[in-house]
Amino acid sequence: MFAFTLLARSGRARRGRFSTPHGTVETPLFMPVGTQGSVKGLTPRELEEVGSQIILGNTYHLLLRPGPERVRALGGLHGFAAYQGPWLTDSGGFQVMSLGELRRISEEGVTFRSHLNGELVTLTPERSIAVQEALGADIIMAFDECPPYPAEPTYLRASMERTLRWLERSLKAKTRPDQALFAIAQGGTDPGLRRASTEATVAFGTPGFAIGGLAVGEPKEAMYAAVELSTRLLPEDKPRYLMGVGHPEDLVAAVALGVDMFDCVYPTRTGRFGYALVPEGRLNLKLSRFLDDPRPLEPGCDCYACTQFSRAYLAHLVRAGELLAPRLLSLHNLRHLHRLMERARQAIQEGAYGAFAREFAERRFGQIPDWFRYALEAGGHWP
Repeated sequence: MFAFTLLARSGRARRGRFSTPHGTVETPLFMPVGTQGSVKGLTPRELEEVGSQIILGNTYHLLLRPGPERVRALGGLHGFAAYQGPWLTDSGGFQVMSLGELRRISEEGVTFRSHLNGELVTLTPERSIAVQEALGADIIMAFDECPPYPAEPTYLRASMERTLRWLERSLKAKTRPDQALFAIAQGGTDPGLRRASTEATVAFGTPGFAIGGLAVGEPKEAMYAAVELSTRLLPEDKPRYLMGVGHPEDLVAAVALGVDMFDCVYPTRTGRFGYALVPEGRLNLKLSRFLDDPRPLEPGCDCYACTQFSRAYLAHLVRAGELLAPRLLSLHNLRHLHRLMERARQAIQEGAYGAFAREFAERRFGQIPDWFRYALEAGGHWP
């Protein structure tokens, strides 16, 4: 039902294939975030057309509304949201950090005060798994705590150890064989804690593993040292998922170190703010200099926005506040990341990932940043 096959390597970069009950996906890949069962402004058909392979749903938000039992009764996420490809649901653990003063952590779980109406909601490992089973995602995540950055060493250790205990409880609570539960390693940027967490997490032998607790404000150098350590310790025959990462340069650097899966709100949120992703960075379409620009957002891009419309028209839509603007920019931004991963897979297949990554960085930055060069060197892609 679930199988991960490595097809090619280039240094530590990997090209793979992961089979799920609702389809087989090619890795490395980027997953759009459909927080409430919807990638904002985009239809399932549009997501498929731009190359999306897995959609991510948010356990916490779907628990509050419309409620897991309602989703179950209406066909799970596949039927309810009319996206028949694979789904992944997070555990709700990220809200442990992001809700701040609205939550209280104990050994039992986390008590939230709903951001919608102020009601108290308790989420435990058992409840998180029950909700995810009702939602029906192909890949579900163990309940974890994502600590903030920076965090005191004593707190970071206690949080990491609690996440391991919650992982054990999550596995005991799981009942559906048609869902793959991924474990999440924590430990922040502390090498000792990151190693201890990853080694202990791997021992549970889950079908896949996630690298959690990064991209929360830490320096790039610290983030990639933690990613490098993590991928060295994670098994070769299981998919590796770096949570919450979606900037193009981060995808390319992390793939160099052996990461297979990513998710982030970045491409769609950026589109809603009037920005388009391009190889050199991003275009701010609120600027007046684009109002007379007849070129597509990204020459050579095959998305609907680029093949049909000019920068001038899209800049006009942004300035006019038209609803079409964030839709088209989100479509383009997702296609930009999916095309990037398609090119990454091809480069790995050809054994040329180092050249691909260096060319990407030189175009993006002009010169290769130290943190990016570190990822390439550690991944066996330099010179």
